[in-house]
Amino acid sequence: MARRYDPARRQRIIDAAIRVVAARGIAGLSHRSVAAEADVPLGSTTYHFRTLDELMVAALRQANEGFARVLAARGSFEDTDADLAGELAAVTGEWLAGDRAGAELEYELYLAALRRPALRPVAAEWCHDLADRIGRRTDQATARALVALVDGICLQVLLTGTEYDEAYAREMLARMIP
Repeated sequence: MARRYDPARRQRIIDAAIRVVAARGIAGLSHRSVAAEADVPLGSTTYHFRTLDELMVAALRQANEGFARVLAARGSFEDTDADLAGELAAVTGEWLAGDRAGAELEYELYLAALRRPALRPVAAEWCHDLADRIGRRTDQATARALVALVDGICLQVLLTGTEYDEAYAREMLARMIP
């Protein structure tokens, strides 16, 4: 029997992993659950991703693209005359309001890095990328502090289910900008 060539299979497996984590959490993620969700043989998941960590790295990298897409669509932080705190508060609100389930998924994968060292570099990419973008408008220490504050605000909103308060976020961010 000839081997079937399926160039989209790897991506379908990543998409399925994201759906599994969204539905069942990290604890529900296994090669078997992903294979069933992607409707591929179990061997396909282990062929493309030898370990669950490899699969979670790919899923986290893809999930991280959500915030990056919002930044790119807005052209955030390019206008040096724009209010940096206001822009950062607005882009955070837009991301949180856009796809709440996607934001929760992104943070679930992000926080999985606490127990899975293989995920830490990918989790750090989000922080470094945002700090680099903000760092074009302020010094690097302030940029990292602003990222930490945004991260904390997002986490509180997602964990408590409260509404994002853009005015509060803008005020707190502005306090940190020299």
